[in-house]
Amino acid sequence: MGEKPKIAEALTLRNENRIQIKESLNLGRNQKRWEMQYPLEEKIGDPDLLVGRDKEFANFNRWIANIPKRLSKSRVILARRKSGKTSFVQRIFNQLWSENGEVIPFYIDIPESKIWYPHLAVRYYRAFASQYISFLERDPAPVTRPLSLEKIREYGVAKSVSPLAEDADSLIQDEKMRRHDQMWETAYSAPHQYASVLKTRFLVIIDEFQNLAGYVYPDANYQTSPIDTLPGSFHSLSESKIAPMLVTGSYIGWLIEIAGKYLEAGRLTEIYMDPYLTPEKGLEAVYRYSEYFGEPVTNETALLISELCMSDPFFISCVIQSNYQDRDLTTEEGVAATVNYEITDRYSEMSRTWGEYIQLTLARVNDRDAKAILLHLSRHSDRYWTPRELKDALPLDISPDDIRERLNLLVEADVIKWGSSDIQFRGLQDGTLNLILRSRFEEEIAEFAPDMRQEFHEEIRKLKDDRKRLQGKLNNLTGKVAEMQLASALRTRKRFSLSDFFTGAGDTSRLNITAVRLRVPLQRKDGKNMELDVVAESDCGRTVAVEVKKWKTPVGISIAEDFAEKVSIFSEQNPDRTVLPAFLSLGGFTKEAAEFCRVRGIGTAERIEHF
Repeated sequence: MGEKPKIAEALTLRNENRIQIKESLNLGRNQKRWEMQYPLEEKIGDPDLLVGRDKEFANFNRWIANIPKRLSKSRVILARRKSGKTSFVQRIFNQLWSENGEVIPFYIDIPESKIWYPHLAVRYYRAFASQYISFLERDPAPVTRPLSLEKIREYGVAKSVSPLAEDADSLIQDEKMRRHDQMWETAYSAPHQYASVLKTRFLVIIDEFQNLAGYVYPDANYQTSPIDTLPGSFHSLSESKIAPMLVTGSYIGWLIEIAGKYLEAGRLTEIYMDPYLTPEKGLEAVYRYSEYFGEPVTNETALLISELCMSDPFFISCVIQSNYQDRDLTTEEGVAATVNYEITDRYSEMSRTWGEYIQLTLARVNDRDAKAILLHLSRHSDRYWTPRELKDALPLDISPDDIRERLNLLVEADVIKWGSSDIQFRGLQDGTLNLILRSRFEEEIAEFAPDMRQEFHEEIRKLKDDRKRLQGKLNNLTGKVAEMQLASALRTRKRFSLSDFFTGAGDTSRLNITAVRLRVPLQRKDGKNMELDVVAESDCGRTVAVEVKKWKTPVGISIAEDFAEKVSIFSEQNPDRTVLPAFLSLGGFTKEAAEFCRVRGIGTAERIEHF
């Protein structure tokens, strides 16, 4: 192979041939003109587990589209822990990397662990340069395993990318000479400088930006205080229109304080991310987690889980994966007990995660009066309270001024918020946090322990009393997760005939389903890849194979014939099983397709019976 074009030529060639993308950043299962790749391993795990966030992705899609035109202002995503912001920005990175368009993404996270100043500089630059090289070469490896400074220098020399070679040399030499400030300047300014020199655009994503002020030390043994002014390095760069920043933070008050102090107000547009999904997306999350973690739910208990977890995806994932010994998410009692365990047991994943958060945020306000105030505000988060009103409402032996002092500390700890005036305060309208606070503090403050399990049962009773609304929610979601709803119904229904679900099913024998799989791959003899949407095996040697179409229009004859071909191939590959074909089409069937299915013994349905 000949030598590749120099950097300017490579950029021009790539831009001339790049695919124009018109779809939203919400990846879902929409058809794409390019193949989605995941060079950055996403914290959420399997990409399909990222549910919802349609509005957020659409908003950021418009923002990113304006970066090439130098119209996008730097942003900060503010959200408490476990709200999905890391998975969100990691997906943005993978989206841009896969698109291979005009905006080159750079992602780095700043962990809650001590690091020496020059080591941060090297880590930051290696991550940036490696991801840049990865983007140009279409090689995902350097994202996962950053290149050494020596390898970066070699690439810069070989490909005539002089900034890479020069910066690598500079960092190596400055580290030897202990010029740590110069090392850091080389690192943090690189995206903006490269964008300017190479006439391209970068998006600089810094996850947990506030940790720059608390965990970077000027001495190798961490004997001094951390460099709390380090975020100020980005004072001017936060205004860059050729390499705008997207930063996140879990400790909202701390991050806002840092941004106001070191970056000046208004340099970062504040975007607040709600930790909760819409009710429909929350229910979809239950189905997805149930499927991927192999934890059975019924369509009815799926809705109960979504409601009791308040459509909080982290809460839902904790319940689905709970270590509760008697976990059974196919019954109302099992759901209530498992949700209660995750909230009240100190060793549950939910409780331990929130315990760490509370310990960090309340370290400065760890007295009984502050906890009483916090608990009261959390219970009554529908209104604002003044110190005088709290004094009248609570049995506190402290003055309104002392109450005000504790309120200010609670605001700084990110567990309550200010109102329109400096003497108005309100609890966070965060149902998950409020449940945890009640579990932790209510017995200490009110001298009785809350019976949350009974409260969850009461909530379930209210939900069951409104069965029409429950069925409506399930029906409304069917168009998005019909396969999962059908799989759930097949798994949890005891000994049934296929005709209970599908009209015209040729075999009426009772089935006892032992395994259900989704998206089962097939391959024709000519190598063409195919897929069956739902495959359910019964212990009697029969296997149900179902095609699912969620279209609003009727299925025609060609689609029915394609499914018949899949069934034939599947039967050939599984000669020891009797295959029972069925077709679920939410948009119905044309007359010709319906007749074809009847003649071929393919059961048909236009809705899922027996939720």
